[in-house]
Amino acid sequence: MEDTCTHLNAVQDVKPRTPGGCEECLQSGSGWVHLRLCRTCGHVGCCDSSPNRHATRHFHETQHPIVTSAEPGEDWSWCFVDRVPVEV
Repeated sequence: MEDTCTHLNAVQDVKPRTPGGCEECLQSGSGWVHLRLCRTCGHVGCCDSSPNRHATRHFHETQHPIVTSAEPGEDWSWCFVDRVPVEV
């Protein structure tokens, strides 16, 4: 495991595909706790404290490495691959 992120090249200037909430939870009628934005494709998924953990599931399905918190007032990002916080 690296101490720094080696995947910043995956970060794109994306818009949330579903700005109103977690893409899969909106489709299924489920709830979520917090939201994460995929910095590669704009997928909005729910965090690991949510029942369905769609942000992590999206990473495992796509290998898109970096998410940013989509919560108001939060300004942080995380690399799933290197398991470190990143500045984007």
